Amino acid sequence: MPEHLVNSSSDSIEPRSWFVYLVRAANGSLYCGVSNDPVRRFASHQSGKGARFFLSSPAVALVYTEACSSKSEALRQERLIKKLKKSAKECLVASALSR
Repeated sequence: MPEHLVNSSSDSIEPRSWFVYLVRAANGSLYCGVSNDPVRRFASHQSGKGARFFLSSPAVALVYTEACSSKSEALRQERLIKKLKKSAKECLVASALSR
């Protein structure tokens, strides 16, 4: 089965939700990624099983999530966010905190 489809309890096929997310590292830097379960992915970053990015400074907080319509849309958003300056990424974090 394609990875963007899952079986629900009623045996119908539904699209999965995908998210772009930001995680704050202990040194204050921000990591951007995509996942269909950002909370689970954050836990894997914290446990050292996620990205190598966190080898030098552990993941401390999931600070931003944005739902996307598909995995490809999440990947597009990730590319856009990664191009932003840190100050703009901090604005995204602040906007998430104010919601």
